[in-house]
Amino acid sequence: MTPYAQVQLLSSATKEWSITEILTYLTGQFPGQVSFSSSFGQEDQVLTDMIAQEGLEIKIFTLDTGRLFQETYDVFDRTKRKYDLDIQAYYPAAKELGEMVSQEGPNSFYFGIKERKKCCRIRKLEPLRRALKGNKIWVTGLRSGQSANRQELPKFEYDEQFKVIKFNPLLDWELAAVQVYLEKYNVPQNSLHKKGFVSIGCAPCTRAIEPGDDIRAGRWWWEGSHKECGLHK
Repeated sequence: MTPYAQVQLLSSATKEWSITEILTYLTGQFPGQVSFSSSFGQEDQVLTDMIAQEGLEIKIFTLDTGRLFQETYDVFDRTKRKYDLDIQAYYPAAKELGEMVSQEGPNSFYFGIKERKKCCRIRKLEPLRRALKGNKIWVTGLRSGQSANRQELPKFEYDEQFKVIKFNPLLDWELAAVQVYLEKYNVPQNSLHKKGFVSIGCAPCTRAIEPGDDIRAGRWWWEGSHKECGLHK
């Protein structure tokens, strides 16, 4: 069966199921080949709580770019301790990162979209490629309300870039529903969320947003791009 046929089958078979029912089914269909990528944002924390509470055999990993906020490391630590989870951290390749910083400087991403995307590729895309290797299902915390680019995403899709089926279980959740869940189940949260940070990435590339701003306005605010790093095309 082709990956696209699998996507159609999964979409049809699980249409009326809950998130935990779908996740449980996926672990049965693809044992040892289901991974969840977490940046410890609010959506990711909802899914982490669901996975932990159900005791699902889903590998959880995060991309440590080396430029994260201390608050992100704090919620990483609190999450691991609360749920007693193994969360695998993937890092940039030292040689490639060292060459970029030596040749272009530590803040080259501010100089243009090309430079910023190179930094994202080294710090995020290549580690992600390693993290997803050998997996069939990639679970994400994407929501359609996060950006215009994500409004037309399906819950199941085949990602050509990483050759994996992507499952976006929270796609139709509103931010308010995410926040209600986090409070109801006392899920660890990044303290920056209460300071106007909605979408949190690397510290030099993220700032708080103002009321009425787009949810991604605080990411790479100095450029007029589509506010994506390349992980989710």
